[in-house]
Amino acid sequence: SSYNKFRGQWASQNYYLLTHILRKEFGFKGVVMSDWDANTSTLQPLWNGLDLEMGTDLRMRDNPDYSKFWMGDTVITLVKAGRFPEYLLDQKVRRILYVMYKSGMMSDKKMPGSYNTKESQRTAAQVAEEGIVLLKNSSDNGNANLLPLDKNTVKNIAVIGYNAERNQAMGGGSSQVRAFYEITPLKGLKALAGSKTNITYSKGYEIFRGAKANATLIAEAVEAAKKADVAIIVGGWTHGYDYSVWRDNQYDAEDYDKPDMKMPFGQDELIDAVLKANPKTVVVLMGGGAIDMSQWVNRTPAILQAWYPGLEGGNALAKIIFGDVNPSGKLPMSFPEKLEDEPAHKLGQYPGDSTIVHYFDDIYVGYRYYDTYKVEPRFAFGHGLSYTTFEYSDLTVTGKGTNAVVSFTLKNTGKVAGAETAQVYVKQMKTALPRPEKELKAFDKVFLKAGESKTIRINLDENAFQYYSDIENKWVMEKGEFAIQVGSSSRNIKLQGKIKL
Repeated sequence: SSYNKFRGQWASQNYYLLTHILRKEFGFKGVVMSDWDANTSTLQPLWNGLDLEMGTDLRMRDNPDYSKFWMGDTVITLVKAGRFPEYLLDQKVRRILYVMYKSGMMSDKKMPGSYNTKESQRTAAQVAEEGIVLLKNSSDNGNANLLPLDKNTVKNIAVIGYNAERNQAMGGGSSQVRAFYEITPLKGLKALAGSKTNITYSKGYEIFRGAKANATLIAEAVEAAKKADVAIIVGGWTHGYDYSVWRDNQYDAEDYDKPDMKMPFGQDELIDAVLKANPKTVVVLMGGGAIDMSQWVNRTPAILQAWYPGLEGGNALAKIIFGDVNPSGKLPMSFPEKLEDEPAHKLGQYPGDSTIVHYFDDIYVGYRYYDTYKVEPRFAFGHGLSYTTFEYSDLTVTGKGTNAVVSFTLKNTGKVAGAETAQVYVKQMKTALPRPEKELKAFDKVFLKAGESKTIRINLDENAFQYYSDIENKWVMEKGEFAIQVGSSSRNIKLQGKIKL
């Protein structure tokens, strides 16, 4: 259970969330534990669904006395005094035992775990290769797209940016997992390019809280870019690698909100200077979310969203840049042009008074807001380019009762193999309550060879056509006409059909 209040009640003692929805509606049988230090009382959590209190009070972190927690010895006192029934306490213990038995913790035959195996490394590589998103790929001079780079013709590459050599796979805050190794972007590019390509590295910017553009580092980067066939800037946000100082040098982490969406460390000035020195510049962005690109996006021919690609991320990034892997990642969120376009800002109160925030954005979260309110995002939900092209055709929509079947043909019309994530959106034409313009209800990632086509069939059950009625306090489906839209993103709809259910 989380830290925040919901409808005026702390999540760790919220009956509606923990009991009504989680246990009654979802049928959850396991344990509900609090997030660390998230519990704030005793009786309400006990009655309303919390089973286990976790975390150490900051004042007791060095020598914690667990009996003094909210759900410590006070619970025993309450049971003995008849203020809390023992059978409910037994119920909580039973849930803990249920999880222990289901996970094999009570058996001598439980399977040991494994880590850093070849299989897990291959999985990490696949996740990075399929998750990196090609946001933009063009050429301002009328020639071929800048990416992928050709190993036979590109002989000098200037790699620029602190994030190119910085380890970030460990994460930040309580999510930290120490990787046994990490292939940074610089390592990956050098390994794949080999001895035939000269790769230079310039730091470009410094990483510390409040760092401004460093004129000396920018000048070094500009000189390197001038001498190179292509420049690759690796920038964006940062994770921390040293827990003792992580608040001082990172922006994407637990317990720290970004002050805005602007690039930190003077990166805008760096990108601007490098683009002037060498228009053939690729910008690679690390980070868990959007960044303000307004100062350079229109002049940059190629942009990659690498996220935090993990221990094999550098190899995956290099394979995509050189075309050994065709990018196929799609944005799982909308990237706004500016922070003020975000629904939490445009419709809501974020950040409120730093304690209370009213979410007036309601059901219009993410792409639902941009599509419904006709606000143009920088890059739309579901967006992601490829080194090949795909054609959508032959849409048919058939329905029976409350279910529908969506069928269409997807063809790779380019010269290289690739994958496309076809997305199915549903729009209800008339509703009793306000609804978003459309909502994603299904998707299918399809790998196709050059010239290959495939018929895609997607089943939509009743859940795809329901919405939650806060008047009836339940999920409802209204009879009527529904629009079925198929596309490569929420803003790139290729096929449209209608069905009555």
